[in-house]
This record gives sequence, structure tokens and C-alpha cells, in this order.
Amino acid sequence: MTWAPVVLRRPGWARRRAPPPLAPAAATRPSPPRASAPPAAAGAPSQPSLKDWFGVLAMAVGLFMAIMDVQIVTSSLTQIQGGLSASPDEISWAQTAYLIADVVMVPLTGTLSRLLSTRNLFVAAVLGFTAASALCATATSLGQMITYRAMQGFCGGAITPSVFPVVYTRFRGPQLTRLMVLISVILNLSSTLGPTIGGFLTDTLSWHWLFLVNIIPGIAVAAVVWFCIDIDKHDRSLLRYFDVVGLVLMATFLGCLEYALEEGPRWDWLDDDTIRLAIIVSGLAGTLFFVRVLTYRQPIVDLRAFTNRNFALGSFYTFLIGTGMYSTTYLVPLFLAQVRGFSALQIGQTVFVAGIAQMAMSPFSTQIAKRLDLRVMLALGLSLFAFSMYLTATLTNQSSFSELFVPQAVRGVSLMLCYLPANMIALGSVPPDKLKNASGLYGLTRDLGGAIALASVGTIMEQRVQFHWNRLIEDVNVARPAVQHFLDTQMNHFSGLIPGDAYRAAVTELSRMVQREALVLTYNDLLLLIGVLFVGGVMLMPLVRQPRSVLTADRH
Repeated sequence: MTWAPVVLRRPGWARRRAPPPLAPAAATRPSPPRASAPPAAAGAPSQPSLKDWFGVLAMAVGLFMAIMDVQIVTSSLTQIQGGLSASPDEISWAQTAYLIADVVMVPLTGTLSRLLSTRNLFVAAVLGFTAASALCATATSLGQMITYRAMQGFCGGAITPSVFPVVYTRFRGPQLTRLMVLISVILNLSSTLGPTIGGFLTDTLSWHWLFLVNIIPGIAVAAVVWFCIDIDKHDRSLLRYFDVVGLVLMATFLGCLEYALEEGPRWDWLDDDTIRLAIIVSGLAGTLFFVRVLTYRQPIVDLRAFTNRNFALGSFYTFLIGTGMYSTTYLVPLFLAQVRGFSALQIGQTVFVAGIAQMAMSPFSTQIAKRLDLRVMLALGLSLFAFSMYLTATLTNQSSFSELFVPQAVRGVSLMLCYLPANMIALGSVPPDKLKNASGLYGLTRDLGGAIALASVGTIMEQRVQFHWNRLIEDVNVARPAVQHFLDTQMNHFSGLIPGDAYRAAVTELSRMVQREALVLTYNDLLLLIGVLFVGGVMLMPLVRQPRSVLTADRH
């Protein structure tokens, strides 16, 4: 297999480093050669074979499974809680354990893929994920479920970053574009459909099928990838200076950080002793970790990838996209459940509009990426996402499918315009020998964006609900004729009760309505805030350098 490293450099670099002509006649031609033509011809990668396509599509299926399982339990926590005899506070660990293990594993994939090879790591991760899924289905206690979900998250965290080195190594030009569009659809749909699929499986069969459904696809994916993908060899020499201290520091830093982000909103952050301790430990471990990776001869994670401006900015944009994707995937279903009282199936039917829009947009995003500056495409996607937040932030207590159709469709289109250029700007500028490490860091920024977004949403929601409740309650005065009329009407509905009970029931109903309206206003505030963040992302676009396109490399 050959590789054309020049397509990952600026044309000026190609002119300075191009090899001398092979024949004197070539130097006497009247027309000067194009800067990128000689290197592309000399080292252009071979066209991907059918075997490559089968392998990378199998990896895409594994990617879908790993990302979907982050959210698949969210709509079924009550049923799992009953099956494991756990409390409502305890059962949330069925999701938290997965997320902590996933975040710890993602940045490790660069080192592990060099140590084991990309194929071996991916196949081992998929088989481990499948085995952990089977164990989750057999769990009979909360402790078992937390352990098995952590195993599942640890293996799932190795799947996503392992896909990108294969894609960027074996595919160029239009093939690369089509694959990146497919991956962007998978990333968006899997997180969106996770709660819906989970609710359907639980209602139709049982919660055990949330995990059993992974077994057959997992085995099939591992077999296909083993026989179809082989882009590199293992390097056992890395064991000689393997940074165990750096690994422990990174696991402590990211694990405690993820725990604090997940549990902080529920326990009032620093008011809780455990959260406060987790933040202190995370801060100390993080400081020592950064010192370690910047001074050790073979760091567990090479942070020097962030010295590449486009990679750093591309990672920032995927952080922002992760923030928007995870927070809206959380907020819209939560609004439909809390305010509208929708079932899991009704919620799934409503939010699926965004997924349909993404699939409809996927063929066009390929053409847009080839014809438009990637910076312009990303700015357009960010702007449309902000516009979709503006449209969505008009929620009322009657908003349903028809009112949310257009905003969700715009959001789906915008995500398709965001993910592809952000990925190309970040990873398309990284040299091949640095791609494995950079891919892990890139995936970590997306996951951290989602984790920080969900933690922030929980905290801000609590504060804004209280704020709007206080503002609304100022106008709910029994001396006002409208309020008194409402109470009288409600008391007539409870005419079968004694007068005192009827009045209390009417006041309770009024309080419920105020709470509902405070929630509606809070959701609108949060959606507008997300939109403002994306507008800020557009403002930073001039900092991105002109990306050298890897989409049209086959033209030369």
C-alpha cells in the first residue's frame, strides 16, 4: 500500500520538496507543471477494492452500535431499575459508567492501535463490546450492571477513533467524501435514535434486548473487519517505554471529570462532598498528566497535534457540534416528555424528522463539499444550526410534531453541513503517521463537548426554572380577577370534594400550570443559548487556514 503524503501539505511545500525530474527533456517543457501533479502521480494511493469497502462498511456498523449504546438505556431506566431493584438515583449509573469508561478509552486508541495494529484493536474492541453486551443482559444486580456497562463503554470507546485512520488511508477523492457523509449520518442518527430504539425494544420485548440486540451484528462486524481490513502492523517495541504513570493519571483525570459532569447537576455541584472531591482529584491529576505528556519520551497521548492550527480549530468545532448535537438530542425529547406527556414512541416519531433530513441531505453534502470551500460550508452549517435553534425556541405548551417539523428538518440539514467539513479541516491536515493519535483526540473533543453540554444544561435548567417560576408567581395573585376566575372554575370541576379540598386541588392545578410554563420558558432560553454559541463559532471561522482539499485529490 502506498500513500501520497503531499496531499496533506500546502502546495508551496510540494514545490520546495518535489523530486528532480527523471529526464532532461522534462525540464525543457514550455509549460510549468502543477505543484501537486508530480507527487500525486508518484505516490497516489491505489483505488479501494471491494474488500476495502466491505471492511469499512462493517466498521461503520460497529460505529453505529457503539454510539447508539451511549443513549439506548435513557428511555428504559425505569424498567431496568425495577429489574435490578435499584433506586432512581442509583440507576443513572447504568449510563454514567458507560460514559466514564468511554471517555477514558478514546484518547488511548492512538497508542493502542500502534501497539496492536488498527485491525487487531478494532476486532478486539468489537468482540469485547459484544461480550459485555451479553453480560449486561444477564445482570441481576446494580453492581453487575455498572461493571458490565463500564466494560461495554471501554470497548466502545476504542471503536469510533479506529475508523478514521482506515478511512483516510484507503480512500481519497469522491470515495472519501461519500464515506465521511455516511459516517456523519451514523454519528447523528445513532445518538438521536438510541432512546427511540431502546424504548421500542423495551416496550415490545424487555429491557434485556437493549443489549442482546448487539450480539449477532457484533460477531459479524468483527469477522468482516478481520478478513477485509489490514492497513498496518503491530509495533511491540512501544511496550518498552509504555507510560503506565501517564495512563493512570489520564484515567483519573478524565474519569473524575466525567463523573463530576454527569452527577454534578443532580447533587448541586460543590455542595456535595463527593462531587467536590472528584473535581479536586481531577484537577490535580490533570495538571500532573499534562506535565507528564509534555516531558515523557513516549507519552501515552501526544498533545502536540494541537499545535496544528487547523486540527486545533477543527477539534474545537467538533466540540461545538458535539455540544449542539447532544444537548438538542436531550432537550427536545425531554420537553416532549415533561411538558407534552408524549410516550417514547411519540417522541421518536417527532425527533426522527431530523434523521430523515440528514439522510435526504447526504447526497447533496457530497457535491457541496467538492465545490465549496470547506470553511464556507462549515460556516453555513453552523449558521443554519443557530437558525434552527431560533426556530425551535418558540415552544409553547401545545408544541408538537407540526410545530417542530421545520426546526428539526433545518437542524438535520445543518448537522450534515457541519460534520463533514469540521472533520476534513481537522484530520485532513494531519500527516499519516500522526493520524491515529489525532483521531483519538478528535473523538475525545466531541465526547467532552457532549458531556459538558449535558452537565451545563442540567445546571442552567434548574436555575432558569426557578427564575421563571419567581417571575410568573408574581403575577399569580388571587386578588386578580383572572386568577380568581380560574380557581372558581377549577373548584367547580372538583365539586364532589369538600370545599377545603376542592380549593387545595384548584391551587395545586394552578401551581402545576405555572411550573409547566416556567419549564417552557426555560427550554426556550436553553435553545437560544445554544444558538448563540454556534453564532460565536461562525465568528471564529476567519482563524481557519485555507484547507488543502483531500476531496479532489484524484483530479490531479
